[in-house]
Amino acid sequence: MRWTSMLAIYVLFWAFSVFLVLPFGVRTADEAGAERIPGQAESAPHDFRVGRTALRVTIVATILFLLFLANYEYGWITTDMIDFLDVANGL
Repeated sequence: MRWTSMLAIYVLFWAFSVFLVLPFGVRTADEAGAERIPGQAESAPHDFRVGRTALRVTIVATILFLLFLANYEYGWITTDMIDFLDVANGL
């Protein structure tokens, strides 16, 4: 696999991992015991830290990408193994 393909796939894993990581560790103003700003949604995070979230996303994306790359190299799971509808043989 070329390095440009690996980079593109890693970016996809990173973008997907954002949605996996964002819900964890979020505290609202009510949970933190702080006052809400007028007009602020009740579900808005109290103290959102972009750097910490980016680090967590990078760790998760790297682990998932390395598993993907190892599967690509060693062929642990192939498309033939997950072809439940037997599309290759015309149903």
